[in-house]
Amino acid sequence: MLTVNALAASDGVIIPMQCEFYALEGLSQLVITISRIKQKYNKNLTVSGILLTMYNGRLLLTSQVVAELKKHYYEKLFSTAISRGVRLSEAPSFGMPVYYHDPNSKGAREYLDVAKELVERI
Repeated sequence: MLTVNALAASDGVIIPMQCEFYALEGLSQLVITISRIKQKYNKNLTVSGILLTMYNGRLLLTSQVVAELKKHYYEKLFSTAISRGVRLSEAPSFGMPVYYHDPNSKGAREYLDVAKELVERI
């Protein structure tokens, strides 16, 4: 119910997407849910973007998932992906966002790049 309420009150949604095949199945279900909420409660709701997370470009699985996403959601994909990283993973255990934990880390820079992309889209 919280998800439905949040989407009903939003103008847009960013979908974080792990580079895993089960995440693709979840994405299709989420897109259906967003479509239903758009029809019933919020005509202005849009998918602002799909953000690849836990990205590792050296893995074949990652390449396959990205290829599938590009086939169906190319215009929604952010060009910046969020890589796996130690500093990014440990930031929550310190109770802070990565930008405060280590602003010079790769993850912090990637999130800043995504924010810039989002500003350009909206």
